[in-house]
Amino acid sequence: MRITKFAIPEILFGRGSVTHIGPCAKALGGEIIFLVSDPGIEQAGWLAQVKKNLHGVGLSCVDFCQVTPNPRDYQVQEGAALYNEVKADIIVALGGGSPMDVAKGIGIVVSNGGRINDYEGANRVERPLPPMIFLPTTAGSGSDLSQFCIITDEKRKLKMSIISRSLIPHISIIDPDFLSSKPTALIVDSSIDALAHAIESFISLATSPFTETQARLALKLWHENVDDARINRSPAALENLSLASAAAGMSFSNASLGAGHALAHALGGRFDLFHGMMHSILLPAVLRFNRSHCAKKVEEILCTLFPGGAFTTDAQQLHGIDLLRARFADMGVPVNLRSVLAKKNSLLELCEAAVNDTCMLTNPKPASVQDLVDICTEAW
Repeated sequence: MRITKFAIPEILFGRGSVTHIGPCAKALGGEIIFLVSDPGIEQAGWLAQVKKNLHGVGLSCVDFCQVTPNPRDYQVQEGAALYNEVKADIIVALGGGSPMDVAKGIGIVVSNGGRINDYEGANRVERPLPPMIFLPTTAGSGSDLSQFCIITDEKRKLKMSIISRSLIPHISIIDPDFLSSKPTALIVDSSIDALAHAIESFISLATSPFTETQARLALKLWHENVDDARINRSPAALENLSLASAAAGMSFSNASLGAGHALAHALGGRFDLFHGMMHSILLPAVLRFNRSHCAKKVEEILCTLFPGGAFTTDAQQLHGIDLLRARFADMGVPVNLRSVLAKKNSLLELCEAAVNDTCMLTNPKPASVQDLVDICTEAW
């Protein structure tokens, strides 16, 4: 067996675990907390609760909430300048993938210098980041557990993938109670992102027994809980969806991803589209493309998502992938690229960007620019 590695932060999981943020930050030895979040989290009241917990253990706090979906490189630079100005020493991120990725970017810049754009690619971060604690408020991005940081290069209109072991935070506090304040549409979009993480990491060229175990758990929990979570907003189902997201995050952080995420990064960077939405559109076509190189795993995925079905033959697997697309449609999310793009004339440019994305290195089937165009055309 080849040598593999599996890296994750310390994890606190469970309803009400947000109350542990103060003692956790105190234990890391800091005095001035740099709290990265976004306006929606602030309006929901979660930012005030976290600050109250930090103040309760004698820590001062400076917040930076100038974060948007598909966060930009200039937001990282602005945050890093403020971090240095206030002489902060611990970074706390509260929110979905965007605040957490900005927090990682800030950590890179304040510890390594330069601009965040200097670190695009894998293993280019040389110096350790400040201590980081992340509190994910969605069940999907996995950024609180991963070695990935995704930031949009505003000039190139391209999402940069930055990958480094140092981007894994010291502590991840996963409190499913955060989901209670989220609209159903966001819960669904985030959950599909988590499903894509589980599937793409499961069929990745860098998969290992450690990541496969987590991917299988994520697939099972997603299947068993996503409908109850979105329809009934059951607290138990929301908790299990958070667990599914965490398991998928542990898997993709260590096994990486594939063509679906490469294309989603290109689309999100160019057109500022929500990331989770891209996977309900792309995932079925990506699975059909990759199936010839991972048929046994595709069979296992489909058997988990559609128990009782038979998915051993080509025809059965293609039918199963059609069932997945239909399931997404029943969840009320987009399943056609034409629903979010007005014209096809940008597909070639998008795929030329996507083929160079770091995620393509672990896609199970080699893919050319034309292959990616064909995937997008099929998803159109």
